[in-house]
Amino acid sequence: MRSLFTGLLVLTTAAAMSAQVKKPAVPRLADGHPDLQGTWDFAQLTPFEKPGDYAGKDTVTQEEAEEFAQKRIETSDKDRRDGGAAADVERAYNDFWWDFGKRIAKQTSLVVDPPDGHVPALTAAAQKRLGDRRGRFDNPEERPLAERCILGFNSGPPMVPSAYNNNVQLVQTRDRVLILNEMIHSARLVDTTGRPHHPPTMRFLTGDSIGHWDGDTLVVDTTNFSIEGGFRGASTNLHLVERFTRDSPDALRYEFTVDDPQTWTKTWSASIPMVRSGERIFEYACHEGNYALTGVLQGARYQEKQTPPTTQKEK
Repeated sequence: MRSLFTGLLVLTTAAAMSAQVKKPAVPRLADGHPDLQGTWDFAQLTPFEKPGDYAGKDTVTQEEAEEFAQKRIETSDKDRRDGGAAADVERAYNDFWWDFGKRIAKQTSLVVDPPDGHVPALTAAAQKRLGDRRGRFDNPEERPLAERCILGFNSGPPMVPSAYNNNVQLVQTRDRVLILNEMIHSARLVDTTGRPHHPPTMRFLTGDSIGHWDGDTLVVDTTNFSIEGGFRGASTNLHLVERFTRDSPDALRYEFTVDDPQTWTKTWSASIPMVRSGERIFEYACHEGNYALTGVLQGARYQEKQTPPTTQKEK
């Protein structure tokens, strides 16, 4: 009985001590809201959509996460020399120039809704719209925004991890929140004064972003996009809701929900963990000495000359 009593006492004491352990307090500003300011790194080895190996699973163990990360690092190694000359050329830059990160979340995909971890199917109208846009090489204005160094392919909105420059700086003032992405130094101002969205006739490249606080979470509602295809082929009627929650002094949870009935058959959401970074953000001078776009158009003209006239007419 004495041993049993001692064991119960130890368990009770351990439970009481565990209950007293609290999450580290997040820093706050004078207005009481969490301080989201700083530079945040959202590089992720976690796949955007759920791989077949993880079908039916929402979380992974530490061992599974590490195994997947190691496999991802090996398969994305740009310094490999297997596959022949063509494959080597397609790998473009050496591994030194890429930054996919080393972190992996204990979730099977960044897409968390639908539960299968996959972006919903495109509508028939979106498939046609995207199909008509592919292969346009007649003039620079028809090429994608990222290729023309106008908007980063991972800076959004929304923001998604990519090959490099996966850093964002947040700055808070009384009436605004600045979201500054390292990729193509894209800056977005979020209005937190409580004003309504601008009229639909007023359109913006990165939309009209209105922010409000839901408890300790900053909610950013964005509409009024001016250009189709800015995010994964979305239409100008894209309605985006982003949520920024500081989980701890060194962790920020970024979530977004995409609603665009003209592009996807249902709404979908993603959740991306970010970590605080002490690195500086440097200017991404994308278009200085950028001769690639000229080369792209010259290559298209060359291909046209090599194509038989009958085939050109059929196209």
